Amino acid sequence: QVQLVESGGGSVQAGGSLRLSCRASGFIFRLNAMGWYRQPPGKQRELVATISSGGGINYADSVKGRFTISRDNAANTVYLQMNSLKPEDTAVYLCNAPKGLVVRYDYWGQGTQVTVSS
Repeated sequence: QVQLVESGGGSVQAGGSLRLSCRASGFIFRLNAMGWYRQPPGKQRELVATISSGGGINYADSVKGRFTISRDNAANTVYLQMNSLKPEDTAVYLCNAPKGLVVRYDYWGQGTQVTVSS
């Protein structure tokens, strides 16, 4: 079955950096797009970044120039490098494997908390 396991969250001060990882299993990782979303406290889930199977990348305007999404197909892992973090980046960050060629449904990880203090 599809499993997505995130790691790398934590608490940092504004201006700091964190690197999130999401290890995937249960499908042919290199053939599927992957994404990172976040859910700030009391708000709806929102897109952070996506990366296609071919490496095409899309970012939310709020993170452009600060966050970098990447993937390692040999390790079945997608990463989110977050630099210049702001308090408004505080959220639960979730890994997503969207419905596609090798994934029948949208799948989500359990989420990892990122807290940025001012």
